[in-house]
Amino acid sequence: MLRPSVPAGDDQPAAPLAGLIGRSPAMLEVYAMTRRVAASNASVLLLGETGTGKELIAKAIHELSPRGTGPFVRVNCGALSESLLESELFGHVRGSFTGAVANRAGRFEAAHTGTIFLDEINSTTPKLQVKLLRVLQEREFERVGDTETIRVDTRVIAASNRDLLEEVARETFREDLYYRLNVVPIVLPPLRARRDDIPLLVAHFLELYNEQNDRYVVHIQPDVMQALIRYHWPGNVRELQNVVERGVVMAPGDEITFDLLPPAIRGGRDACSLPGRGGDLDSLARELVEQGLASAPADDDTLFDRVVSRVERELIAQMLAACGGVQLKAAARLGINRNTLRKKLLEHGLEEEETT
Repeated sequence: MLRPSVPAGDDQPAAPLAGLIGRSPAMLEVYAMTRRVAASNASVLLLGETGTGKELIAKAIHELSPRGTGPFVRVNCGALSESLLESELFGHVRGSFTGAVANRAGRFEAAHTGTIFLDEINSTTPKLQVKLLRVLQEREFERVGDTETIRVDTRVIAASNRDLLEEVARETFREDLYYRLNVVPIVLPPLRARRDDIPLLVAHFLELYNEQNDRYVVHIQPDVMQALIRYHWPGNVRELQNVVERGVVMAPGDEITFDLLPPAIRGGRDACSLPGRGGDLDSLARELVEQGLASAPADDDTLFDRVVSRVERELIAQMLAACGGVQLKAAARLGINRNTLRKKLLEHGLEEEETT
C-alpha cells in the first residue's frame, strides 16, 4: 500500500476506531466515550464545529453497538423545509398533500432496529421538535395525513454545530427535547485544538486521493507542513481534506509545494484574521511595555494590571470585530471558551450582543 512521505515524526499506532484518524488526547477521549456509549441504547448528542467528523462518530457508535447489523439512516435536518422534513422523517399517506401520490415510509421506520442520525438538529422548527420529543419518549408517531400509530425501535443520535443551550435560552429549541437528546454528550474538538494530528490526517488523505486519481504524490515540502500546522482551519478536517485533494490533483510531480496551497493558508490567515501592521509581535510588545514604564509614576504598583488589562481588552475588541461580532468564532480564534469570553466582555465593559 502506498505510504506518502510526510514529516510526521515517529510512526504512531493506528487510530483506536476504524476510519478515524488521530492520536491527540482530545481525540482519545472521544474514542473512549464512543466505546462506552455504544453498548447502550442511550440517546447521544454530538457537538462540534462543521467539519469535525460528527457523522463518523455517529457511524462508529452504531457499528460498535448491538444494533450494528441494523440500518444506519442519516437525515440532514438543515437541508429541508419543515413540511418536507416532517414527511422525510415520519412518512406520509397518499393524498396527504400535493404530490403525495402513494404511501411512503419515513426515515424513522427505515431505521427500525437500527440507528437514526439527525444532523443539524438545531435547525428544526418548534412544531417538528414536538413530534421528535414524542418519538424519543414514546417510540411512536403517525405518518403525515394518517391516524394510525406506528411504533419503532430506533436509537437516536443527534448532532449540532451550534450551542443548543443558547438556542434553548433564545427559545428556538425546546428545553425538554434538549435534555432528551443530551443523555450522553460528546464534544468533538476543532482541528486547531489537535494540531499534532494534522500530519497523520495529511498522510491519510494523500493516500486516499492518490488512489482515487491514479497519482503518485508522495512528498510534501517542510514549509507546506508547517503552514498546514500553523493555519487556524475554520473548516476543520473537511477543509484540510479539500486542501490535500487539491494538492494531489494540481501537483506537477510527486511533491506538494508551497505555491499549491490556497492563499489563506500560505499567509496563515482565515476569516477572523486581523488587519496587518508593520513590526513583529515581540517588537510591538517591547514598545508597549516601554511606553507603559515611561508614563507610569515611580510609585505606581498597578502597572502590571493596567498594561495587561489594556492589551487583553484591545485584543478581544479587535478579534470580536474581525469575526463580525460572532462570539463563538471570536472565542475559538482566541483559544478560550465562550463563557470565558462573556466574562471578559463584562469585565472590560464591552458590548455583549452577538451577531447571529
